[in-house]
Amino acid sequence: MIALTGTPGCGKSSIAEELKKRGYRVISVREFAEKHGCARKEGEDVIIDVERLKKFEFDGIVEGHLSHLLDPEIAIVLRCNPLLIKKRLIERGWSYEKVMENVEAELIDVILVEALQSCERVFEIDVTEMSVEEAADAVEKILKGDADEFRPGSVDWISVLGDRIEEVTRYGGI
Repeated sequence: MIALTGTPGCGKSSIAEELKKRGYRVISVREFAEKHGCARKEGEDVIIDVERLKKFEFDGIVEGHLSHLLDPEIAIVLRCNPLLIKKRLIERGWSYEKVMENVEAELIDVILVEALQSCERVFEIDVTEMSVEEAADAVEKILKGDADEFRPGSVDWISVLGDRIEEVTRYGGI
């Protein structure tokens, strides 16, 4: 199993679709959980029983912001500038709380840290300036073993954004 993970709004689903077109076997965490009876609706949310879902195997790429918690062989963490994530989630109509929770999670590397704690082979790709095709190319490089440039620790949003941190954490337009 290969996890394609990252903060909501970073492009996981689009990149997963491109990888499917290239012949990779790809499933979303939600589809995988529903297939194995590990998902339940709670209001508008779908709650996934990650601990139970870990018991099932998948030979391919599992896409979703929880996929790194499923004990994958490899976790590929997609990273994206928090300002862009903020813009995308606002455009999706997400609530203030959900937007800010996810922006802050990206800013402080939450998913990367979780992946490093739960998986031995972790890579990160800054997809901020990449097209979907370029990001899929980067994933393929990792899968083919050419992964040196994607070692974790290369993305530091706090240093990159510097004086713009207030803009990141303030809700509203960019």
